[in-house]
Amino acid sequence: MSELAWIDLALSSARPQAMGALLRYFRDLDLAEEAFQEACLRAVKTWPDKGPPRDAVAWLIFVGRNSGIDHLRKRARQQPLPPEEMLSDLDDVEGDLAERLDGSHYRDDILRLMFVCCHPDLPATQQIALALRIVSGLSVRQIGRAFLVSEAAMEQRITRAKAKIAAAGLPFETPDAVSRAERLGVVAAMIYLVFNEGYSAGEPQRAEAPFCAEAIRLARLLLRLFPSEPEIMGLTALLLLQHSRLQARFDADGQIVLLEDQDRSLWDQRMIREALALIDKALRHRAPGPYQIQAAIAALHARAPQAEETDWAEIDLLYQSLERLQPSPVVTLNRAVAVSRLQGPEAALALIEPLAERLSGYFYFHGLKGGLLKQLGRAREAHTAFERAITLATSPAEAAHIRQHLDSLARDMAADAG
Repeated sequence: MSELAWIDLALSSARPQAMGALLRYFRDLDLAEEAFQEACLRAVKTWPDKGPPRDAVAWLIFVGRNSGIDHLRKRARQQPLPPEEMLSDLDDVEGDLAERLDGSHYRDDILRLMFVCCHPDLPATQQIALALRIVSGLSVRQIGRAFLVSEAAMEQRITRAKAKIAAAGLPFETPDAVSRAERLGVVAAMIYLVFNEGYSAGEPQRAEAPFCAEAIRLARLLLRLFPSEPEIMGLTALLLLQHSRLQARFDADGQIVLLEDQDRSLWDQRMIREALALIDKALRHRAPGPYQIQAAIAALHARAPQAEETDWAEIDLLYQSLERLQPSPVVTLNRAVAVSRLQGPEAALALIEPLAERLSGYFYFHGLKGGLLKQLGRAREAHTAFERAITLATSPAEAAHIRQHLDSLARDMAADAG
């Protein structure tokens, strides 16, 4: 590993904890980020000659804290500094910092950092962008490219999100057990949104964007903070199982390959083994939740050597459990796939018809409906459904997939007419 590579890895690994501590000290997201960046620059300059510090996180917090205080002095030369207790509750010694990093503040610092990015007043896209910038440290250019917007537009989006957070006046005291539980759910949802943003990109080149990998890294971080929380195990397992299929999701021409047609030898078995172990561990807690159930469904696909060996009956039962636990038209839509395998396309179509109004603007509803109608030989109705789906496609790959169905139907109808 090159010199810069190990430094970059160390800085990336230390970022959530160091940023969380600096946010607690300064209670200002911009100042905490600026202090951390200054500490990183100092690390790049000094670590190659002097070697890595005993504890990279402690070093970055120590240097970042001093840099932040210097910045405050320069910004307000005529004003006294805030009381020391408002800036830090730790001694000004790197050794003491290192000894106390695993104490009570560790979990709360990182949770607070993630929770700030999940402020309920922010739309989901801003939550994702802020988390990728603040917690993961991705550049504004990287995030903008993934969202298909300019660097300037993404900079404005992140700036507005920070301003809204600053205006909200979030509390910085150590959260109690109830608050931590609430924050945990919000943070888990944010990580899931980050992953979905990458997974649903729908193009091989965008699927390689760092969203999915970052979501998995954050989920693993959350799992280290809450190693006995079954829903976090389920979330991490779900992301690993979904991401394990990345190399098989598109063909050489960039076209979507459906799950049943994927080359399963391309699935990442290391990720699958890690995920299955997490699911087995989570289920022993006997406290099922939405992430665990979704992970169990994905695991049934992963455990099937061939598509035709998939246990659709068990998948249907799991979706029924998910419907009871977290009722949603999208859950029912997904269950319809299992129903079509067990009872045929007509039963599946009957299941999704009541969802038409609520999912009228949802690409996958019309795509599935078109597929079911096509299986039933109702070509003109299928054509109408696919035409609606293609107008709702969110990527060229999705549109190309539907176009294949439309072309196939057009050929069939022309043959029937002839």
